Amino acid sequence: MTVMSPAATDRTPAAAPSGGSGSAVLRALLRNKLAVAALAVLALLVLAALFAPLIAPYDPNTQNLLLRLRPPAWQDGGSGAHLLGTDQLGRDMLSRVIYGARVSLLVGAGAALLAGVIGTVVGLSAGYFGGWADRTLMRLADVQLAFPSLLLALAIVGFLGSGLWYVILVLGFTGWVSYARVVRSEVMSLRTRDFVTEARAIGVTDVTIMRRHLLPNVMAPLATIGTLHVAAAIVAEASLSYLGLGVPKETVTWGGMLSDGQLYLGTSWWVAVFPGIALMLTSLAINITGDALRDVADPKAYRR
Repeated sequence: MTVMSPAATDRTPAAAPSGGSGSAVLRALLRNKLAVAALAVLALLVLAALFAPLIAPYDPNTQNLLLRLRPPAWQDGGSGAHLLGTDQLGRDMLSRVIYGARVSLLVGAGAALLAGVIGTVVGLSAGYFGGWADRTLMRLADVQLAFPSLLLALAIVGFLGSGLWYVILVLGFTGWVSYARVVRSEVMSLRTRDFVTEARAIGVTDVTIMRRHLLPNVMAPLATIGTLHVAAAIVAEASLSYLGLGVPKETVTWGGMLSDGQLYLGTSWWVAVFPGIALMLTSLAINITGDALRDVADPKAYRR
């Protein structure tokens, strides 16, 4: 085996990332019309969340009992002033659905980012060092997997109390295992490759090898898992809010709206249906995007 010079090793990339170049990834995504539609939905949701004060016609918490339970504009008794109707306190449903996107996307992205950081560090350490470190970290992952994630989140939130950042922390700390197991598996197959062996031979530190040579090669599966975890975290946050253990009631969330609207399904269906549709479309769009990224990460996808 030819030993490369340090300069050559620094210039040599780690094994080519499975997802290919950025332009190839973009071209593969654009060929998937369903993924393009999902990305368009996500883009609209992000814009609505960022510019909610400019887009929403009313303050989401402004109450007017004289206008309570008004139907959507296209239904008898509806008004163009409230396109999606009003809830039991006379609050505009369209404004509340728009503002609800803020909490859902923030919780989903924050929880996925936190879980991804924790899981990546654990997976890199376990896969690269092996031995007692691998056994200890993976047994810790097995212990967490023994508890249903939502039940564990309920217990922690019930102990710590409700709050937006508490929910993000809880969902992040309960979701790292899937990242760790995938990263560990990838690293264990990469640590014996020539580029890692040569880096060790010239004295590159373990931290540098993991950061510069191994981490870039696990980014494709991490992106796929992270995308799917965003959807899971959004649904988990809605479940916690539905049970009254999520963010405070004064903060508009789709889960809280579902909880408020369950009593009116028989008479005022729109109070629960519209936040439910928003939650479903968001989760569906994120899952479709995650599936598309998974397909792009497969080199065979470029030959189709």
